[in-house]
Amino acid sequence: MVREVTVVVHSAVPPGRNLPTHARDLVRMHEAVIGGSRPAVPPRPLVSRSWSRVLSLGLTADGMNARDSVPEDEVERRRHDSPLRHVIEDLRQVVGATSDSAHMLLVVTDADGIILWREGSSAVRRKADTLGFVEGSEWTESRVGTNAIGTALAEAAPIELLAGEHFEQNQHPWYCTASPIHDPRTGELLGVIDVSGPALTLHPAIGALVETGKRLAESELWRTHRQRLERLRHMAEPVLSSGPALVVDEDGWVAHSVGVSAGERIAAPKAGQVVAVPGLGACLPEPIADGWLVRPASTARTVQLDLDLTPAPLLSLQAGDTGWRRPLTKRHAEILVRLHKAGREGLSAVALSHALYGDAEHLVTVRAEVSRLRRLLGAIVDTRPYRLADGVRMTVHAGQ
Repeated sequence: MVREVTVVVHSAVPPGRNLPTHARDLVRMHEAVIGGSRPAVPPRPLVSRSWSRVLSLGLTADGMNARDSVPEDEVERRRHDSPLRHVIEDLRQVVGATSDSAHMLLVVTDADGIILWREGSSAVRRKADTLGFVEGSEWTESRVGTNAIGTALAEAAPIELLAGEHFEQNQHPWYCTASPIHDPRTGELLGVIDVSGPALTLHPAIGALVETGKRLAESELWRTHRQRLERLRHMAEPVLSSGPALVVDEDGWVAHSVGVSAGERIAAPKAGQVVAVPGLGACLPEPIADGWLVRPASTARTVQLDLDLTPAPLLSLQAGDTGWRRPLTKRHAEILVRLHKAGREGLSAVALSHALYGDAEHLVTVRAEVSRLRRLLGAIVDTRPYRLADGVRMTVHAGQ
């Protein structure tokens, strides 16, 4: 399972500050900064970063920028394709149960910031309608300025904003608290959960409520994933009378193995494409049930990687008489170089974050990048710590 260090939502109200007074100060801060003068209360660093991004896009602060939305049939398609459809009822029960009496709004978007689900107090819904805060609307920074949903997407972190911290003046009567939801299997961003309401109704527990909803969603997605693997294992058992072999799902997660220990995941199989599995060598996957049967294509067990660090990095794999060549992103190439240098000791997520970004503040990003790399290469990259797997040899060519 993809594991993350818990990142909490930091309150928009400093400890000991009076909410109405602080909200008024934030509105004055907005007026001062946008007007070009020095505010008495400076904006928080995350707000400054967001405003800089928004101003560079040419958005206006005094009023409401043009909204963009997708039609109803596109909303339905996105709902159907989103893994979050499996957890939306649970989110409604946990977060939405108090939304009507608490005068707040529960909103869930996809990874593009498109609002797919919205529920809450009818009075708050009507106020949200006047902002275009409705199903199908794109609620990103580039469309509506600094807001918890769009800024959470931009910062890849939980965000709480109050009153004048919003870029658009029309959003100043609001608070909004949001947190990204990731696929627990892959680290892929699935969307954002947000709770919003009138600014002066912000409560310190809102951040914890949003974090609970996010954890519930990711835990339920992981439970559903394990159930699917168990069903696949039962369906595939009759054909696994002898090994070595694996049965994996469409993303390469191992449902069952015979005669080999390949960890939790291999590279995502594709029809007619060789996949390298440490301990099995080169394999040609065969479709079976709702997954793949993976067996050795040759007797070779050692996997040789050659990484060519040209401006467009290229990775070559050879196992026995079979192999492949694939382009890599520069980030994935850099990760492989770091793991190659680390040797058998490998690197923790914190160490890899320092190596790639110079700090330990990018753990979620690091885990997502490694997860995407493992989807491409599978068990060639081990976790806990991150390192090249046993039986994998790599040569790095510096290029020009």
